[in-house]
Formats: sequence, C-alpha cells, structure tokens
Amino acid sequence: MTASTRILLSIEGMSCASCVGRVERALASLPGVVDVAVNLAAETATVTFLDGVISPEALAAAVSNAGYPARVAQGGASVDRAARKEEEARDLARKVALAAALALPVFLMAMGSHVSPAVHEFIGRTVGERTSWVIQFVLTTLVLLGPGRSFYRKGIPALLKGAPDMNSLVAVGTGAAYAYSVVATFLPALLPEAVRAVYFEAAAVIVVLILIGRFMEARAKGRTGAAIEKLLGLRANTARVIREGQAIEVPLESLGVGDVVEVRPGERVAVDGEVLEGTSLVDESMITGEPLPVTKGAGDAVTGGTVNGAGGFRFRVTRVGADTTLSRIIRMVEEAQGARLPIQRVVDAITLWFVPAVMTVAAVTVLIWLLFGPSPSLTHALVAGVSVLIIACPCAMGLATPTSLMVGTGRAAGMGVLFRKGDALQALASVGVVALDKTGTVTEGRPALTDLVVADGFERAEVLSWVAALEERSEHPIAAALIRAARDEGARRPDVSGFVSVTGHGVRARVDGRDVLVGAGRFLEKEGIDPGPLAAVEADLARRGRTALYAAVEGRVAAVIGVADPVKPASRAAIAALHAQGLRVVMITGDKQETARAIAAQTGIDDVIAGVLPEGKVAALERLRAGGRTLAFVGDGINDAPALARADVGIAIGSGTDVAIESADVVLMSGDLRGVVNAFEVSRRTMRNIRQNLFWAFGYNVALIPVAAGVLYPAFGLLLSPLLAAGAMALSSVFVLTNALRLRRVAALMDETVEPSKA
Repeated sequence: MTASTRILLSIEGMSCASCVGRVERALASLPGVVDVAVNLAAETATVTFLDGVISPEALAAAVSNAGYPARVAQGGASVDRAARKEEEARDLARKVALAAALALPVFLMAMGSHVSPAVHEFIGRTVGERTSWVIQFVLTTLVLLGPGRSFYRKGIPALLKGAPDMNSLVAVGTGAAYAYSVVATFLPALLPEAVRAVYFEAAAVIVVLILIGRFMEARAKGRTGAAIEKLLGLRANTARVIREGQAIEVPLESLGVGDVVEVRPGERVAVDGEVLEGTSLVDESMITGEPLPVTKGAGDAVTGGTVNGAGGFRFRVTRVGADTTLSRIIRMVEEAQGARLPIQRVVDAITLWFVPAVMTVAAVTVLIWLLFGPSPSLTHALVAGVSVLIIACPCAMGLATPTSLMVGTGRAAGMGVLFRKGDALQALASVGVVALDKTGTVTEGRPALTDLVVADGFERAEVLSWVAALEERSEHPIAAALIRAARDEGARRPDVSGFVSVTGHGVRARVDGRDVLVGAGRFLEKEGIDPGPLAAVEADLARRGRTALYAAVEGRVAAVIGVADPVKPASRAAIAALHAQGLRVVMITGDKQETARAIAAQTGIDDVIAGVLPEGKVAALERLRAGGRTLAFVGDGINDAPALARADVGIAIGSGTDVAIESADVVLMSGDLRGVVNAFEVSRRTMRNIRQNLFWAFGYNVALIPVAAGVLYPAFGLLLSPLLAAGAMALSSVFVLTNALRLRRVAALMDETVEPSKA
C-alpha cells in the first residue's frame, strides 16, 4: 500500500471564498492528491498526497499556475504567515497613503459642489468644468495604475478564465465607472447631453476604501495567529550543556538525546528532559494552562519552553527538535487551524457560484435600468450596476469560519487544550453525553493510603513502619501506596527477615523480631486470627470503595488499612461545571461496582458502567450513543485508545500515554478534568462566534444587494452610491475579523466557583 504524506503550502493572493474554491480545485485535480483543506484566514493549504505519485514542488507549482503564488511552508506556517502579514500590512499602508493623496482632490472637485455651491462656482471661474474633468482623469488614472493595479492584474485574467473572484468584481465595477467617465470627458458626442457626467471619484475612492479594508484585514489576520506566535516565542535559542565537566552554551540545534543541560534560576528550559539533580519550582502555565508553579526534583520530567524559578537543576535531554512537547503543540494547533469544519463546506458550496451569480445580477440590473429606469437611465444603470458589483464581494463569507477557528483554537492552546483535529471543535459543541474513564482521569491513577485504624495497644507510627517495611519486599501496587505513606510521615525503617508472599492472601515476615502479616480478611481466617471489633471497620471501608487490608502482629490484629485510588482534587468541581453546561456525565471503568458507585457519589457523576474490560468500553459507548446522542469520551491509558477513537470526540488527558493522545481528537495538557470544561467552553463560544459571522456575512449580502440594485428607488428615490457600497463591503470583512478576535478574551473555567460565561 502506498504511503501518504501531508504538507503545508503558504499561499499568497487569496482574497475571498471564491479564491479558496479555485485553489482547492487546482490541487484536487492533481494525480495522487488524497485530501485538500484551504484556509483563507491562515492563507495556507494542507494537502495529503500519495508518496511517489506527485512532489510537494509540483503541488506548489499547480497553485502558482492557478494565479496564487505558493511555496512549501518551511519552519512552520505561522512563521511564514506572520512575516508575510507584517510585510503586507506595511505595503498596503503605503498604497493607502498614495491612493488617498491622489483621490482626495478628485473627491473634492467632484463632490464639493454637493456640499457647497460655492465650490462649483470656484471651479467654473478658475480651471473650468472640462479641465476639472481632465485633472480628475489624470489623478484617477494614477490611482488605478498605481495602488489599484493589483485588482486588474488579478481580476481580469480570472474573469477571462471564466472564474471571476473579488478582484474581478472590483475591476469590472471601477473599470466601468472609469471608462464611462473617459468617454464623457474626451468623446462627449457619443453620449446624450443629459447623461454627460463623470464618475472618476467613484473609481478612485472605491480603490482607496477597499485598500483600507485590506490593510485592516491584514492587521487583524496577523492578530488571529497571536497564540501560535506566542508559543513560538517560548522556544529557547541556546542551552547550557555539560561537556567534559564544564557548562558550555550551545545552539539549540546541536543538542542531542542524552545530553545533560544545566538550568539556572529564571532561565527557560530548552527542551524536554528528566531532572538528574537539583530542585526548583517551574512555571508551566504557558504549556498546561496551570497557574501555579510545579515542584521539580530528581526523576521528574521537564518541558521545553517552561520557565525555571529560583532554584537550579540539571536534566538529561529526552526529546529534541520536532519531537519536543512544544513542537508537537505548535504542530497540533497549526493543523487544527488549517482544518475545514463541516459548516465551512456549506459556505464553500454557496461561494463557488456566488461571484458569477453577482455578475449576472449586476448585468440584469443594468439592463432593467436601461429599459425601465427614469432619465437619465444610462447614469442610473451605471451607478446601480457598479454598486452591485462592489457591495457583493464575498470576503466576509470566506473569513467567517477560518478566522474564528484560528482564534478559538489558539485561545484553547493557551488554556492547555489542544484540538488535534479542527472538526472536533464543531463536534464538541453538539455533545450531550460525556463518558469518563476512572483511573487516571477522575482519580489520580495510583493507590494511596486513605485509612489506618489501629487496635487498642498499638501506635499508628509503629504499625505503619512495620507494614511499610514488610511491603518494601512486595511488588503489589498497594505496597507502593503504603511505602509512600510511611515515607511522607517520616516512619522509621525496621529490619525485615524471612519474607514470604502467600498468593491470593497477603505477605508475612519477621519485622523487628515480630511475626507480622498484611493481607485480606481470608488471610486472618486462614491463620485463625479473630479481627474482633475491626471487622466492622473493614466492612465500612469496603462499602466506601476502599481496598481493605488487615495487619496482624504476633497473631493479634493490629490495624485495618484502607487503600484507594484518590479522586483528583479538581474532578468534583469539573463535573459540576459540566452539569452546569447541560451535559450528562457517565463513568466507564473496569473496577468493581461498589468502588465505582462510591466515586460517583463523591464526585456527582450521573451514572456508572463498571466491570468493563478494555474491549468492552467501545460497546459501552455504543449503548450510551443509542438514540442518536453525540458522545465524548475522556481517557488517558493505552486501554482507552479504542474508545477514544470510536467516540464522536475523543479527549485525552495529556499526562497519559502517547498511544491515547494519538488516538484522541482533543488533548488536555493539564492532566485533569478542568481542561474538559475549558474545551467545551471554547468549542461552544467559537461555534457561536462562527454563526454570528456567517449571519452577518450572508445577511449583509442578502439585504444590501437588492438595495444596491435599486429596489428602494421606486418607493423612496434612494439609489446606493458606489462609494457607500465600497465602504460597507470593507466594513463587513473588518466586522467579521473583529468579532472573531473577541475569542481571545474567553476565560478558562478553573474552579467550581466560576460559571461558564454567556458572551
């Protein structure tokens, strides 16, 4: 089977949704291309193609031949786009300044008389009306051939190819006004005297207004990628590596796995690694979204891009280059931002025929005015036709979805929520049921000592030290919990001899010269030891979902031990927040029913499905999905991978395994359920934002195209000026971009006292 490869192309010159459609068709028609997703806001195309059938260079060449200069993105699309948008904004600022300087005298000469008759009289007394028209012609020609040249250079060829775009609309609209004015100025005999007028100001000012709109778009588009640029800024340029016992500063590129790196107070951790020596607090908020610094000591993992606190440490490099956590995060966010949401397919289907339809409407408008319009009908026909062409530009339609997607996924990344697949953002907004794995998701994922009830005549510290010393010889997971508890409480370490493991019952040994055993109730029964009053305590612990063990010393019960996988501190608050968002929460676990019920009661989970083997989780999801409900599954382990892949939206806890993360649609870097709440919040806010943008974009065109065509003229005598049409068109795109940028203010819901915002 032929392997496939995915690359990212940086594309210049796309100005509207029609351009997106043409780029997609140019790529999709090539042999070996499997999938194409073009993003207007990011100005990129993500292309999946078969290896050996076509090359990345050929893909870029095909887009360039279609009229949109393209190249394979090097060093990340965001780097390319940020630099390109900055340069584009500067270039547009220069064009706006020049075009405005040339167009202002034209506007004043043409429109000044409408403000004050004295202006008209002044022109008549000085240069005269005909000379005034010639001056306007010269200045407007300079505007169209200078700052406005790109509209004609791109729009006319697209029109001749039968694939008109936004540039074609502007070129035809301004060209018609300019051509009519040229005839009126230099060949007036060809026109009836009643319609001899010039519209140079319309052509010149339309170019100025559209260039201003594009300048504002370029500035706003640059801000939509701010999250990625912030992540890129976390990368260190150098690292202090230990070579021959000395700390030497080297470029990051020269680091390799296994190198030992020294980190001083206040420095940024260069790459991923494992602490060898030293202790410090590390600020991981830029990666995980967690506000509090995390203590790091020997054996702990550190992440490249995080900031060291007051301490110093050395760590061994475990990942470099594209394999580091930061690089993977940037890659995930870029891929999500370049995705095409299902809702975008509807927009694409409409915009494919939108521009040709607008040109048809403009032609029909001109014809109707010529046939049925009042005198001077030719003038009215020209004004209405140009207004329809200018006002109907589908820029806002093309920007509505991708800009919100870019800002939303970028904001989510800043909160520690990574959408690996862009369409998960839309799917998550329609989820009704959230299914949670238990171990490592709702709970900490490792047993801990929860109860130690000692019998009369025994001391807690002494019993704990005996039990821990005995369990140090055991490999059972519960043993680790008891050893950690003893270490945390500073218990002493007595001598142990004669260790014996009794399969299915427990362990025993000589500790400090005493016969000590630890195990289940059946172990005591086998040894003929009466649990006495502690039997009731053991039963209560079991009822509360604890694993209950006995400790006996010299044939006498010394204590009852309760061990459980503790619930993560944030779980209860997060589940309450999910309920507040109208979601039903279910827990799926392989643990026994009593334990699952106890945890559900403790955290407020609605229902549990217990005793499920890994392969049974998928079947459990199918049962929950009955009735057409959309389902999200949250897990962290290898055994969760099938369920993560089968759910409508799979959400992986970032502290889990790579297998689980690679199977998921959404990855939570923080390692607890608060990230799930934040993911839902970002998803719903982003989809609401997209719907607002689409309502504005489509509503604007539906409402104003008839007005531009003159539908209000018979009743109210109103005919939309081409200048107002150009201003409205530019403002529609800026509105969509500005609305999308509001998503940068979405707040993380970090605790149960914070309610989901309603904005």
